[in-house]
Amino acid sequence: MRRLRRALCLGGLLAGFGVAAHAACDTGLAERMHAKLHPKRALDHERAVCEPWRGVPGRFIVVLPLPRPSTEPGTRQFDLDVLVVQQADNGNTERAKVVSRLFEEDVLTEDAVRIGEIRVDGSRYALAPDARAFGLRILRQGSSRANPYSNETLSLYVPQGPKLAKVLDGLELTLEQGEWDTNCTGSFETVRGSLSVARGGSGGYADLLLHQARSESRSSPLGDECVTQDQRQSFKSRLLRYDGARYRLGKGAAAD
Repeated sequence: MRRLRRALCLGGLLAGFGVAAHAACDTGLAERMHAKLHPKRALDHERAVCEPWRGVPGRFIVVLPLPRPSTEPGTRQFDLDVLVVQQADNGNTERAKVVSRLFEEDVLTEDAVRIGEIRVDGSRYALAPDARAFGLRILRQGSSRANPYSNETLSLYVPQGPKLAKVLDGLELTLEQGEWDTNCTGSFETVRGSLSVARGGSGGYADLLLHQARSESRSSPLGDECVTQDQRQSFKSRLLRYDGARYRLGKGAAAD
């Protein structure tokens, strides 16, 4: 029964993530960047992000989700403006300067699967002596009770002068999904992943190592109780190599 309760509670957890993301913008930096760069467009304040880039003094990562005009009922689409901003020495946000930027059109879609949060990954992704990346994680949550679903993807960005290069695009790290009768009987799958910088390199950047743990379980009634049994567990590690433009998964596993 533990697995069922966890699946049903994900919506509340992701709602809390959204509040945290909004609170991170209380400095007003995201709003000032929005007013300066997109004065005629709406900003999704709930999912906007502005956080210090840890280890890079005076620099902030700002993410501006910009809703597009709706073309289909029940569907929302967003442009995304990702900025690296240099804060003024005195902390005056009005004097903040955009030093690197990537604007992507129609890059996010929200339908039956809701975007719960966009947040900065503060891990140290040192890809080369002169190239340090930061990550953006996007959490999504399905709306079906009978088919619970949530996932988390990771993208990595590297400043290259005034431009931001998106070197990793939406790698899925976490997945929880299942199908059940909303009472007891059902099957579930969980994937947990982590990403780290490997020792080797290709294309001028360090390789990345993806570790994944996958588990499957099944729940069924037994007398007056609902019993969950683990069906299968597996662990895998795979290399991602940089091809000069993006990181891509290699054909084989680095280690099983």
